[in-house]
Amino acid sequence: MDRGVEEPLDLIRLCLDEVVTVKLRGERVLTGKLHAYDQHLNMLLGDVTEILTTTDIDEETFEEIVEKSERKMPMLYVRGDGVILVAPPSS
Repeated sequence: MDRGVEEPLDLIRLCLDEVVTVKLRGERVLTGKLHAYDQHLNMLLGDVTEILTTTDIDEETFEEIVEKSERKMPMLYVRGDGVILVAPPSS
């Protein structure tokens, strides 16, 4: 029986077995298939792509240097206290 959306975490429940985007503290963005979650927003993601954005200042020109690095992981446990945003799959 599908109860629909009664509270915010119900929106996460609707994303189970779907590809979601998770934004974390520290300029990290994860994209992967949501396998499980709990009330603390701890999550288990599969087929994960992590994009880490770092920003440095060139000491000579004072220009901002933005670098992005990417890595892939077959499975990842995400601790909920680092989660800023969870975005459902795009239509």
